[in-house]
Amino acid sequence: MSAGTAARPSFGVVILTMGNRPAELQRAFDSLLAQRGVDLDVAVVGNGWKPTGLPEGFKAVYLPENLGIPAGRNAGVPHVHGQYLFFLDDDSWLLDEGFLLEAARRFERHPDMGLLQPRIEDPERADSPRRWIPRLNKRTAAVPSNVFHVGETCLVMPRHIFAQTGGWAGGFWYAHEGIELAWRVWDTGHRVWYAGDMRVGHPVVDPRRHEEFFRLNARNRVWLARRNLHWPFSWAYVCSWALVEGIRLRKDRRGLRQYAAGWRSGWRTSPWYAHPRPKLKWRTHLRMALAGRPPVI
Repeated sequence: MSAGTAARPSFGVVILTMGNRPAELQRAFDSLLAQRGVDLDVAVVGNGWKPTGLPEGFKAVYLPENLGIPAGRNAGVPHVHGQYLFFLDDDSWLLDEGFLLEAARRFERHPDMGLLQPRIEDPERADSPRRWIPRLNKRTAAVPSNVFHVGETCLVMPRHIFAQTGGWAGGFWYAHEGIELAWRVWDTGHRVWYAGDMRVGHPVVDPRRHEEFFRLNARNRVWLARRNLHWPFSWAYVCSWALVEGIRLRKDRRGLRQYAAGWRSGWRTSPWYAHPRPKLKWRTHLRMALAGRPPVI
């Protein structure tokens, strides 16, 4: 590299897949190969599937058993190098060729930013779900802001921040791992940013396509509070969400039964004895409250 020439930002990219969406996976590959001005080190993690037919230079990480979503992402991290980590699900793709370069520039300009989530949209539809906006005020998806949970399908963060957080909540399997990662970023003294002016593509699908959606949603909500929050915030958080979901599901008896079973399971079981983590610092509870989202809902 000649004097005065800036180094290209480097990204370790982890793509998680079960191999059951080949067309969507190829679309994700193509969007990565089109990125400009950055260096990529890509690992394709096959969760119960042996990756084949990868682009030149992409690494295959074979997990003989499906470990679940957060543990599968964790498994890919040691196989990639880069200043930043980029997590991309196999059904998502980058819509702009300068996405990763712009993300790197924003981290350089804002060193207090520890995690970035772009706006998620389906380019074939004009009615992207409001649930894709990771904040309470969901009036417009384009407005950027600090946030306290993220949609996990596309995330960028400095590698050293990921290491400080302890990584994804592997035992959760599915649901709410993005909340824990966001809280852990706040606990490092950094903030989580929703970049509403940046975008990633994702098809509109029903989140309940996952089996036992309501049970895992409830169980992991309890685990999340028990593992991260001090009392009385832990109880306030769990109870407020139980009330919200009870109202939402009052006409769905099957969903309500699943949710109740998951809620009970969350109090009776724990997935983290082998890898315990300290609760969030008291000052993190305060920082989150001052930033507009006390950890009670």
